[in-house]
Amino acid sequence: MKLSGRALRLTVIVGLSDQWQHRPVYAEVVRRAHKAGLAGATVVQGIEGYGANSRIHTTHLFRRSEDRSMVVVIVDAEEKIRAFLPQLDELEVDGLVLLDEVDVVRYVAP
Repeated sequence: MKLSGRALRLTVIVGLSDQWQHRPVYAEVVRRAHKAGLAGATVVQGIEGYGANSRIHTTHLFRRSEDRSMVVVIVDAEEKIRAFLPQLDELEVDGLVLLDEVDVVRYVAP
């Protein structure tokens, strides 16, 4: 069976070392998304990149950076995602937050 439709994707990019009340910010975003009943959240660790400060963060053995990017991706109905955005304000997220419309195609075993 295939489920599909329009949705909104929320992408939150923060640093690995970013903290909120002694907890990683990315973990707190996931915890709050779960509590808000959003469809799901996935965290991906960046292996290399740079941001506004133009300093390259990498997992390269000889150039170890302790503040690699953590990317939290959440996809759900637009109204649920928009209702969740104030949670990010409470966390005082210091990173990039992206919203984009997506077409969801979800395959479910019969």
